[in-house]
Amino acid sequence: MKICIVGASGKLGKYMVQHCLDLDYEVVGVCRQKSVVKLDEYKDKMTLLPGATNDRDLIKQAVEGCDGVLTVLVPWGIQQYASGTAQAVLDFAKPGARLIFSCGWHITRDGEDVYSSLFKVMVSIAAKIGRFFRALEIDDQVEACRRIFESDTKWTVVRGSDLEEGESQGLPVWSHHIGDPILESNKTRRIDFALFMVDAMVKDNLIQEAPAIVGCQTPSALAHTP
Repeated sequence: MKICIVGASGKLGKYMVQHCLDLDYEVVGVCRQKSVVKLDEYKDKMTLLPGATNDRDLIKQAVEGCDGVLTVLVPWGIQQYASGTAQAVLDFAKPGARLIFSCGWHITRDGEDVYSSLFKVMVSIAAKIGRFFRALEIDDQVEACRRIFESDTKWTVVRGSDLEEGESQGLPVWSHHIGDPILESNKTRRIDFALFMVDAMVKDNLIQEAPAIVGCQTPSALAHTP
């Protein structure tokens, strides 16, 4: 299987690279030019294409012939980085390819998610600070996911809880909506977030779903998993 990882040099991306290589997948990675050195340990094991992930020509080249595309949606800057990246992947991935995107819990597909008042305030503050310093564009990540949700491709949007480092605990559990009891612990190992992303490529039940995940060994997961 040939896989493209868009945002391969980040913490989540590097874990996805390793998971894919462990499965003997052929890996093509896209990352910013200044981040290429972060992937030095994999340079002889994958194809690396440096550049902005919202560069349509670059994405078109990177996803050519790929059976799956794993995309880390990041809201950098104020130039529609996330939505530009998502749109390029949607436009250029081959028909039938599995398209897996990552985002946070603030993304809602159907408006049925239940957020705490504190969470909503924190997201609002982060959005305002990001715009003020022209560093983040959280609203554009929302726009990116809106475009994905409206697509007829084989997409999955994985919504991650708070992330922590540590050894793998196994494949996270998931639910359809934020606020469900199984998600209450709000913690996932980053290595396992990446594992869920990679595993989603072969899970037909996740096609056109937006699973919200939590670590399988967290108290809420243990209490509510059948």
